[in-house]
Amino acid sequence: MLTRRAAILGGFSVPLAPIRLGQRTLPWQTRLAFAARSQIGITRMYDPAYAHLSYPMGDVERSRGVCTDVIVRAYRDAFAMDLQQLVHEDMTNAFSKYPTIWGLTRPDRNIDHRRVPNLEKYIERHGLALSTPPDDTGWKAGDLYTMRYKESLPHIGIVSDKTTRTGRPMVIHNMGWGTSEDDIIGQFQHERRFRLAPRPAA
Repeated sequence: MLTRRAAILGGFSVPLAPIRLGQRTLPWQTRLAFAARSQIGITRMYDPAYAHLSYPMGDVERSRGVCTDVIVRAYRDAFAMDLQQLVHEDMTNAFSKYPTIWGLTRPDRNIDHRRVPNLEKYIERHGLALSTPPDDTGWKAGDLYTMRYKESLPHIGIVSDKTTRTGRPMVIHNMGWGTSEDDIIGQFQHERRFRLAPRPAA
């Protein structure tokens, strides 16, 4: 069993479950799912409030957050890959390529990486936007799953390396009750699949 712990030091979050030496030999997709699952029981609240964050590696307290925070924390914990900084730098260089939903005129490093459409765009530019599988078996551990709840509310999660008894892949996400691992694929509108491999240095 993992020890559930978290600490905030000077505005920086200490990883919940640092990747141990033996885990570095696992496929990166498994490491990502492991890092996401480590947040279960730690992040117990859904809190979309705007917050001023440290930069880079800024975060709100790990007891709270939104769906995108699951993704950001998992990449940091598994690979020391900071999506806050990566998205901010990419938006600074190519702001016009990103969604204009929020009426912003310049990047905001406090919130840009915490918005699903921005993560989708970043991955399209630097990772892979994959076709949505025709059946459940096409989803792979480490895939990023996005959808639109009630047609318009963006949501994102990480496809787990665990499945249901019938073989349906689970998704690790925060949909309003803290980080959890649930059977949700195929139940919502506009489902999309992405893949963002870690940088070679990881």
